[in-house]
Amino acid sequence: MYPYSNCNGMFVHESYLKSGKQIKHKAHIPHAGPLPALKKYFLFAFKTLSITVYIYTLFQTSNYFWRQITMSEACKTCPSKTGDQKGTCSTVKVAKAVQDIAITSALTKIKHKILVMSGKGGVGKSTVATNLALGLANRGFQVGLMDVDLHGPDICRMLNLTERLHRTKEEKTSLVPPMRYNDKLKIMSLEYMMDNRDEAIIWRGPLKIQAIRQFIAEIDWGKLDYLVIDAPPGTGDEPLSVAQTIKDVQALIVTTPQEVALADVRKSINFCRHVNIKILGLVENMSGFICPHCDKPVDIFGTGGGKKTALEFNLPFLGNVPMDPKVVAGGDSGRPYLSSGSGSAATMAFDSVIDNVVKELPVKKDS
Repeated sequence: MYPYSNCNGMFVHESYLKSGKQIKHKAHIPHAGPLPALKKYFLFAFKTLSITVYIYTLFQTSNYFWRQITMSEACKTCPSKTGDQKGTCSTVKVAKAVQDIAITSALTKIKHKILVMSGKGGVGKSTVATNLALGLANRGFQVGLMDVDLHGPDICRMLNLTERLHRTKEEKTSLVPPMRYNDKLKIMSLEYMMDNRDEAIIWRGPLKIQAIRQFIAEIDWGKLDYLVIDAPPGTGDEPLSVAQTIKDVQALIVTTPQEVALADVRKSINFCRHVNIKILGLVENMSGFICPHCDKPVDIFGTGGGKKTALEFNLPFLGNVPMDPKVVAGGDSGRPYLSSGSGSAATMAFDSVIDNVVKELPVKKDS
């Protein structure tokens, strides 16, 4: 125990208190006890802290200048300065910023972007996307068709496009020319860049995201009235990347009439609402079967489920398209049937779908 007592907030030696002297002022108190020791302790702590801060500041300053010197050396090989595409930039952020500018530049030339998606596979989503793009092109619009179903790209096969991308060293400094089906329809698919189209694409999310960004930034789409994007089924990396990259994209959701498919469509609708994608409307594919012998419809999967779901969620219903064996034959042969205008029940139903898309997304003529 310290031989000091607290008197009115002041440490006083006990012998001083026992003497009976009256304490009138702090100056009358002998300065002894733990107060000087505390003072020394705080002074030591302050000096230690000051030295620590000084060393940390010196280290950070040196590190900053070292990074600047390193960056300056790396920037000498930057493609933007040397014109050599093999050059490297020292920061990923700079490369992404340059790509963001290219994406924005490309998208400003495209009037309407349509993401064709579905809650599950096997509902004819790629068939709808392909025939929608070709049908719009047949009406005189400038159309692009982008296949972001990276693990199972089928657009090239459905349009019988067999060309491969071959570029010279001089051409590598410019935008990549897309495939052309005709003078109104441009196509981009991962198969365009593959030597062997039967090779499996084994990619994780980051690679898929980068590929989709490159499909927009590095392809010479030019001016388009519509860009139709064929996404894989579900709500994974590909549709999410499209939603995050193309802010004004609208979703066309494809379903079949049976309840199992409609349950997954509800998930697609909720996905669109969660990521702020406007839903262009629902299309009910395989809505009945057209008998090849009598041309009468047979409701194999039922009918009306898509329209019922659209009404339930207060969404536009773009139409129902019946099954027709000629649709399968046309997809396998590379001659899409639904947009052929043959006058069958299936083609007329799909013409109605295209009419509704144009009505929802009219194209203003450039003055």
